Amino acid sequence: MVKLFLSIALLFSLGYSNEKIVLDKNLLAQKIENFLGHESYEKKKNFINVIFDPKSSFYINDRVDDIKVVKTLKENGLLKLFFKTPKEIKLSFKTSGSPLFFVKIMGDSLRNIGYYRYVTTASKLNSSEFTWSIAMTSEYATDPIVLQTELAKSACYITNITRKSATDWTYTVDMRAGFLNLLKLEDSKKVELKHSLYAHWLDCSMIQRLKIRSSRRNHWYPQISYYDSSLHLLNVTKIDKKTRLVSVDIPKRAKYMKISDLYTLKNVKDELVLSPYGIR
Repeated sequence: MVKLFLSIALLFSLGYSNEKIVLDKNLLAQKIENFLGHESYEKKKNFINVIFDPKSSFYINDRVDDIKVVKTLKENGLLKLFFKTPKEIKLSFKTSGSPLFFVKIMGDSLRNIGYYRYVTTASKLNSSEFTWSIAMTSEYATDPIVLQTELAKSACYITNITRKSATDWTYTVDMRAGFLNLLKLEDSKKVELKHSLYAHWLDCSMIQRLKIRSSRRNHWYPQISYYDSSLHLLNVTKIDKKTRLVSVDIPKRAKYMKISDLYTLKNVKDELVLSPYGIR
């Protein structure tokens, strides 16, 4: 009786195991087909089976390793990201983290890989997820490998990629350990900020005070904002007159700060010299 029970249990166990393996293979095949499109996938199926062997190496725990799949397709010349003429590209980014923090990380990452001219087309927040959608005109679709490399600098990782069409992609990003990849101010270490069309973002979590000296060529009207680790605004310092030197105390909960101009950054034509001091 015991032997019979064990035999039945073993049979069900083997059956479940085989079913799981088939399911895993189907998940990987579905992902590859999604990236390539049905027609291209069917034409290259035999070659795909060769380059994706063993299939088990393209999984992280119970999910497909999308980045490794994309990399393998690219290395074997199967994934086409360039177009003959410029097209409108649609990108959506999903996360379960702070919306403000996420948009800042994604915006910085996109700018660092060369995307400056895009427009936000939608943003949606529900109880479990935030989605940010953008559109731009480009001759090529975003390279997931390049985007992941940039996001990794902020400890953020792409966990899922969905290709709706050659010009419409959706990314799910894990940002639980995320941070802004910024210059960190340290006690007694001067920093020179060069002219920029963008506000200067800095990590101020290690200092207590900061002196900022403006060049004589500038017409700087200081606007200095302080944020916590989730980018909630804590305080803003505004000075509505041309300023050469300003000294500020860093709020205790501040992790990040933004240095800008009250009116336009065109007023800041030359460097700003930062002198941090005090240790937190």
